[in-house]
Amino acid sequence: MKKKTTIGGVVRDIKRHTTKRYNAEEKICKVLEGLKGETSIIELCRRDGINPNVYYKWSKDFLEAGKRRLNGDILREATSSEVGDLKKENVQLKELVAELSLKNRVRKKA
Repeated sequence: MKKKTTIGGVVRDIKRHTTKRYNAEEKICKVLEGLKGETSIIELCRRDGINPNVYYKWSKDFLEAGKRRLNGDILREATSSEVGDLKKENVQLKELVAELSLKNRVRKKA
């Protein structure tokens, strides 16, 4: 069964695969560079190939995160490595509970 490919779908796929993805550190560097004011935001965005709307979204997110932190909000989202570590620890603890429960049952029967 063949999928229908439209020109719009092909263009979207090309854009999706050629879009530069920035990590958090790169975004922070770009926002801080813009906040320094040494170059204009438009010039910064043009030089780095960033849409100005994307830059302003990053800037808003950056400032909101700082505001929350200064207000004492200590909640944060976990990184994927932290989530992976917690999942592994969870599995280990479940195995330990199962093992101890089994030993406890054997002792009760004896």
